[in-house]
Amino acid sequence: MPKISAQEYKTKIEPVWCPGCGDFGVLQAICNALSAKDVDPKNLVFASGIGCSGRLPPYVKSYGFHTVHGRVLPIATGIKIGNPNLTVIAVGGDGDAYAIGGGHIPHTARRNPDIKYIVMDNGTYGLTKGQSSPTSPAGMKTHASPYGTTEIPLTPIAMAIAYDVSFVARAYSGKAKELAEIITKAMDHRGFALINVISPCITFYNTYKELPPQLAAIPEDHDRTNRAKAFELALDSSKIHLGIFYQHERPTYESRLHGLTDKAGESGGIPRLDEILLEFT
Repeated sequence: MPKISAQEYKTKIEPVWCPGCGDFGVLQAICNALSAKDVDPKNLVFASGIGCSGRLPPYVKSYGFHTVHGRVLPIATGIKIGNPNLTVIAVGGDGDAYAIGGGHIPHTARRNPDIKYIVMDNGTYGLTKGQSSPTSPAGMKTHASPYGTTEIPLTPIAMAIAYDVSFVARAYSGKAKELAEIITKAMDHRGFALINVISPCITFYNTYKELPPQLAAIPEDHDRTNRAKAFELALDSSKIHLGIFYQHERPTYESRLHGLTDKAGESGGIPRLDEILLEFT
């Protein structure tokens, strides 16, 4: 059976993002990765947060779940537990992921469900007209902070490595080919993968001209299994490094949960969950 082309993963719904929004590049990279992995749309689920990035699920042929603000990771985890055979991809923005949703990242990291989280980081709350976000640079002037924000921005990559997210990467929406390759590798990874994608907001925080000189590929000799080295690289502010910082293979949450079901049935005297449910049918 021939592979599904990237274009075939797109629905007929036209994106409502501003012309030039970085999220267009993210959408294309996602479709390219899905095509490379030949994912069956019937076994594919997108869960999204709110904001501009939260609009993405209707643009891809898949099941979709538009969650409430900051709650995409619990929903995506529940979907994967309910049906481990599904490919589950969560998408969100920097405000959704690192502000109200930030508390879910460490707990998703320690559980390690086999879900992929693509965070479109534009450094602003674009949908609500350009307020500063958790990744906005200090001093950034917005309508809500006309004299410049006084808050220090988060460093999402270092934060994810500190939480021991089992796959941590950064990409740029303007490099869709490289982004698609990272998403493909994340899909090959068994466990929680977080990809922070720099995705400029053309309307409220246009960084297209200043970004390219700052970007650099992670050195080929970087040992992505070395957490200390990954953390050191994440804190290097001389360049914005793109690529896979850290990868650690370990059992997934759903595999451990389903293992408990088997143990309960073998322990003697402890009924299996399906046997308990039969009492109520």
